[in-house]
Amino acid sequence: MMTGPDTLTSRQRELLALWFPDAVLIADLSWGLMGTTVLHLRTEHGDVIVKAGDRRDVHIAREIRAHRSWTAPWLRDRRVGRLLHADDDARMLATSYLPGALVQETPAETDPEVHRQAGALLALFHGQTACADPSWWSHQREHVLEALARPHRISDGMARTARADVSAWPDEPAVLVPTHGDYHGRNWLVDGDSVRVIDLGRADLRPALEDFTRLSGRLFPAHPACEKAFIAGYGSDPRAEDRSAWRRMLLREAISTAVWAFGVGDEEFERHGLRLLDDLLS
Repeated sequence: MMTGPDTLTSRQRELLALWFPDAVLIADLSWGLMGTTVLHLRTEHGDVIVKAGDRRDVHIAREIRAHRSWTAPWLRDRRVGRLLHADDDARMLATSYLPGALVQETPAETDPEVHRQAGALLALFHGQTACADPSWWSHQREHVLEALARPHRISDGMARTARADVSAWPDEPAVLVPTHGDYHGRNWLVDGDSVRVIDLGRADLRPALEDFTRLSGRLFPAHPACEKAFIAGYGSDPRAEDRSAWRRMLLREAISTAVWAFGVGDEEFERHGLRLLDDLLS
């Protein structure tokens, strides 16, 4: 019986033994930046992925909710792992293992066909349901201002400009849909001719624009053919439908990235957030 790494709590070890008594550890896929353990296991019924969070974790609850509520359109063609077990209180879940190669930092990352499929998959995910939230932007304004009050390396002048900009955001409603929250090549797999999606730890109801921020801030400027293919797959470009909201979304992304990345010591991601912030406010 596999007991799991030392990062698991005693309850998580009990669940691991209960769910997969004969499991063999194939790989520990944990990032190390956050308190989430990710394990690739081999069981008598096939390979599985197990994720377990520490007491501060909020990602496991989001991922469990996403699998229970929103993955049906992707499951039909096996484009996402199937939820096998979940325990909200223990902050732990298990899904079926998806074969394939990670897209990020491979030739697939700049393949227009990969982006066309990713756009089409995103449209299916977003299209399941929608609801209006009259206070979403006001809550985001408060969230970003709180982020600016935490430790960061944004310059004093840039922080003042950002604070004034965010403080002036309008209190307008937003239409929320299921979003992945971290939609780009780091969370896509390619298996043969198929693109698959992993890691729903940031999934939540948000404006559809949310899932365009990572690609628009990093890959699309240098690879317009990928951007064109992604939009073709998605079927429309919500960024062009409300440019004011899109700019607010990018500003929120830049500030959140710079502050969060500084807090966890991810200097490369922090530099990306600072560059995006400079581009927006210069």
